[in-house]
Amino acid sequence: MCGRERGWSEVRDTWRVAAGSAAAGLAVALTAVAVAGPWDFGQRTAERARAASWDRGSGADHTGAGLPGGPAPAPSAAEVLTALGAAPAGKTRKERGGRGDEAAGKAAPEPGEAAPEPGEAPAPAPAALADTLQPLLEDTVLGTLRTASVVDVATGRELYGARAGRGVAPASTVKIATAVAALSALGPDHRIPTRVVWDPDGERVFLVGGGDPTVTPAALRRLADTTARELRERGVKRVEPAHDISLYSGPVRHPIGPNENIAPVVALMVNEGRLDDSTSGPAPRSGDPARDAAGIFTDRLRERGVDVERPEHPGRARRAPRGAEELAVHRSAPLAELVERMMLHSDNDIGEALFRQTAVARGEPASFAGAGRAVRAQLAQLTGDGRTLPLKGARFADGSGLDRSGRVSAGLLTRLLALAADPARPELRSVLTGLPVARFSGTLGGRYDDEATRTGAGLVRAKTGTLTGINTLAGTVVDADGRLLAFAFTASGTTDRYGAHDALDRLAAALANCGCR
Repeated sequence: MCGRERGWSEVRDTWRVAAGSAAAGLAVALTAVAVAGPWDFGQRTAERARAASWDRGSGADHTGAGLPGGPAPAPSAAEVLTALGAAPAGKTRKERGGRGDEAAGKAAPEPGEAAPEPGEAPAPAPAALADTLQPLLEDTVLGTLRTASVVDVATGRELYGARAGRGVAPASTVKIATAVAALSALGPDHRIPTRVVWDPDGERVFLVGGGDPTVTPAALRRLADTTARELRERGVKRVEPAHDISLYSGPVRHPIGPNENIAPVVALMVNEGRLDDSTSGPAPRSGDPARDAAGIFTDRLRERGVDVERPEHPGRARRAPRGAEELAVHRSAPLAELVERMMLHSDNDIGEALFRQTAVARGEPASFAGAGRAVRAQLAQLTGDGRTLPLKGARFADGSGLDRSGRVSAGLLTRLLALAADPARPELRSVLTGLPVARFSGTLGGRYDDEATRTGAGLVRAKTGTLTGINTLAGTVVDADGRLLAFAFTASGTTDRYGAHDALDRLAAALANCGCR
């Protein structure tokens, strides 16, 4: 039997959403989990409070303080580690609002009985979970091929699977694999450099792209300012500018073709090649983002008094000579931050950059084909719970998921998510902390707002994936007992994009609403 009554108390809702934050890898100190999250300016606190303050429409006695009619302030949230099954302190099972022991065939707890110790929250029963999910997965709006996997994060055990080993086009959920590969190969603190080097023999200054798509005009001007100062100290007054994009090889254009969802894939660019003021989502893109970046750099050199040869040109693309002297360097945000940005906004340009950074780290050509081999090889080295990742049938055609020829299974996605939650793998934590939060952030910000899905709001954190005829969703959820689950649902051959989104959201919300025993 599954599907808890939704007349939960505000206190229990607050606990469960706080549990979701903790389970996302923020358990450095349990009390810190209650008051902080991966986003700045208290966004996670706002998510928790907003989710908990909604009326569940059950007529239950909603208690709490802080917000009018809402829960207590975030610091009063229970100290929990959801993956270990902790329950809110001082509450009986009945007070937590879920199905009591009577319904589970156990003796009822005595009045005032303390909450279970950490680790006592039960995992869903596979048969009951199947009873809940199978009818939802059979919705015809999910197209001609549906796959699913649900894994208990604490044990790594797959609790539900439907063609879970079948490789399908993952769309943007492949970014989970891209992120795990890059973080494990390079580490969360790695920063991508954009350098300026000086070739005194040819009197050339090279702007050398390292593969950072997030370089800003301001960063390029700072590089030019430092370069001009270094040149003056060397007595150099006249230079020929050039830019080096040789780190990447193979096709520059993504197989999807010219598209507002991705810039040409080159090792040097400014603001992801965007031609407007946007920072995420579709936008008009430059046809030559490396030349644009070089132009900003060269213009600033000239403003700083450097005599630039051929001032009408920003410089030609050519390879910097070995041993050229470094004059200046700009480094990206740490890789963990880039991963969070990629996951939150489904940033395709960062996806392709991290794909190639993994190739560079493993000594493969930084091309679509070389990076695909590198990601697969990197993932093949990883193990969770003593098991290798299920890579059979996987094909990593790109790092963003825009290439429809890529193949990833739902089972691989859930194993990757469980691996990212492993306490022994803190370097992977940003894979989870970057996941959009249902109803509140990123690509899930406008979803989980109706009666059928709002039980997942604040509790589901997931990466979305959408291509024509393909809809996917993979992430984590805290169930009705406070157990952390990893899930992946894929739908191929769909014809109603928004209907498929709703159906996938109903599947994830059902997990949030279910104890399933």
